[in-house]
Amino acid sequence: METLHLQLKGMACASCANAIEQAIQSVPGVVECNVNFGTEQATVKYNTKQTHSDQITHAVTEVGYSAYPISEEPDENDTEKAAREAQEKDLKQKIFIAGGLSLLLVVGSIPSMAGIKLHPIFNILHNPWLQLLLASPVQFWVGQSFYRGAWAAFRHRTADMNTLITLGTSAAYFYSLWATINPGFFNSQGLMPEVYYEASAVIISLTLLGRFLEHRAKGQTSEAIRKLMGLQAKTARVIRGGKEVDIPIGNVVVGDIVLVRPGEKIPVDGEVISGSSTIDESMITGESIPITKQPGDEVIGATINKTGSFQFQATRVGKDTALAQIVKLVQEAQGSKAPIQKLADQVTGWFVPAVIAIAITTFILWFNFMGNLTLATITTVSVLIIACPCALGLATPTSVTVGLGKGAEHGILIKGAESLELAHQIQTIVLDKTGTITQGKPGVTNFITVQGTANHNEINLLRLAAAIENRSEHPLAEAIVQYAESQGVEKPLPEPERFEAIAGSGVQGVVSDQLIQIGTQRWMDELKIETLPLHRQKVAWEDAGETAVFIAVNGKLEGLIGIADTVKPSSEAVVKTLQRMGLEVVMLTGDNQRTAEAIAQQVGINRVLAEVRPDQKAAVIQSLQTGKTSSIQNPKSKIQNRIVAMVGDGINDAPALAQADVGLAIGTGTDVAIAASDITLISGDLQGIITAIRLSRATMGNIRQNLFFAFAYNVAGIPLAAGILFPLFGWLLNPIIAGAAMAFSSVSVVTNALRLRQFQLQSNRF
Repeated sequence: METLHLQLKGMACASCANAIEQAIQSVPGVVECNVNFGTEQATVKYNTKQTHSDQITHAVTEVGYSAYPISEEPDENDTEKAAREAQEKDLKQKIFIAGGLSLLLVVGSIPSMAGIKLHPIFNILHNPWLQLLLASPVQFWVGQSFYRGAWAAFRHRTADMNTLITLGTSAAYFYSLWATINPGFFNSQGLMPEVYYEASAVIISLTLLGRFLEHRAKGQTSEAIRKLMGLQAKTARVIRGGKEVDIPIGNVVVGDIVLVRPGEKIPVDGEVISGSSTIDESMITGESIPITKQPGDEVIGATINKTGSFQFQATRVGKDTALAQIVKLVQEAQGSKAPIQKLADQVTGWFVPAVIAIAITTFILWFNFMGNLTLATITTVSVLIIACPCALGLATPTSVTVGLGKGAEHGILIKGAESLELAHQIQTIVLDKTGTITQGKPGVTNFITVQGTANHNEINLLRLAAAIENRSEHPLAEAIVQYAESQGVEKPLPEPERFEAIAGSGVQGVVSDQLIQIGTQRWMDELKIETLPLHRQKVAWEDAGETAVFIAVNGKLEGLIGIADTVKPSSEAVVKTLQRMGLEVVMLTGDNQRTAEAIAQQVGINRVLAEVRPDQKAAVIQSLQTGKTSSIQNPKSKIQNRIVAMVGDGINDAPALAQADVGLAIGTGTDVAIAASDITLISGDLQGIITAIRLSRATMGNIRQNLFFAFAYNVAGIPLAAGILFPLFGWLLNPIIAGAAMAFSSVSVVTNALRLRQFQLQSNRF
């Protein structure tokens, strides 16, 4: 199975997108196809044993459109930008010419339409033969794209926006042509041989103007992608042959030693091998605070070096870098379809044929009941022109594209439109404890000394303890050493003598001629060291889920250290915000009940599911979704038919992430967890959960507004164009006004979608 991303050309409306989608899906071996009218791209999943990418692009060509594969290299997308600019330039030229000719036609028609006498020059402009001369280039040169599109649709037994425009303008043009070359026919029928060249010319001009504005606006919907691509450095300074050389970023290979100076962008992903600095990773992770990097730490391409200089070894280049992968994920997501779009697709599938049927019916009714060929023609042309499936087709994909882009800007990777839509319906948030609510690694939470037992102050005792633990490889030892450094213990630490690690008990050694022993209550008892002075603190800390470690100097108790997996700074605030948003927050962990409840109490979670094995987590998620009782759940708290989101970071969370309606993976977690999730929070900050939900709500609200505008426009516009008010008020919709309304309906939808770009972090408004 492979995924192919295609750039499409020639689409005029959502019906075109449907035609391309059906053509691709008819190719043997194609498993799934989504055509995004907003981005003019297709995402195709196919079996390489049954078909080839060339067959897929050929299928697109067969139905009258063109397609070419999109390069996976982010910096190669300038080709698409150049093509877009060339198309805009061509549209501008045609709009300018069509607009000038249309202006002359309208000016020449004013006396006749207004029933007034003006300067003789205006009578010259009203000459039907001159108007024919002015209108023909607009009809057949400027409007040739409509004819080509309509012919391609006709050849494949379909109809689209080109069909409506071609039928409407051709009806007005050829009606006028017949009135010009054979006015006697109309006189014999008691009719004035009126011409409507200005109507067909202005409609084509306005439609092209609408396409130009729509084209430009659609280009802005993918602005976030272009911003991400623009973040990449253009060159890199590497060591080649013992010399520093500047090379294009595309020439960097894995294993190169890259030098970075203050203020420069990091060109590719890698691992620091010498030097240190602080790195601004906000453009990738959304985290605004610069992060200190030292030898052994990873750096991400496109992030900005703030202070020091350092060297790193390139580990990922080109399409394998974190930035390239983010761009790829967002592009794939933008090519997907939200479930709400299915409604719009179903409507546009029969919309154009229905409009043609309405137009024919309108002509027959007015001609039969009123006997007025001119009236029948005007209403028919108006119906064909005003109907616009473009607005329906753009309503969903434009909002989804902008929404996914805003998520990427805030360090939230949403893997599909379905996940973006579903996120706003979440009712229950299930949080894993370790690495999600907590930091995922032990840290010192408490430290006290036995006052008066010996002449050791806190800093000196920490220094002795850190010196011993610095020789240990135990995770708790690292936590003690880091805590000592944070409290002001200076390096280098003294080297202990006769160091010994006793498995399951503790460590000991001699520092500055003093025997230091650090370990458990049981070991202290075996050593006959009295722990009663700190026993109460030990019990209290253990009740709070901490591990208590005793420190003895020369056989006497001197201190007690509490170590636990510390809660992330943002966890409590995020939990409270989620609860205020009306969501139930549940903690799910394999840890013991006492520790789990202690952490839950710190962050304000009321419901805890503890001592759950990895193979049970998916079943627990399912029970929350369906309301079925579980041996792990408390039956009293059973909830029926919930939309459940799971947030986790470990391999053991992957099944639960996949089972949940929406899986959110912490970006600092394992690759397996990220692969199984629907949404990835790159920075690891739980604030991303709130942002994702609020972004989903904002996007869905925007989509509903777009769909309302599109449906309301057509529901109101088509009857007006058909002349429903004429019997009552004698009022008809001018085809020129119908053309203007049609042109700007899709522009208004895209413009409304672009308001999502104002979405702000930690805000429901946009």
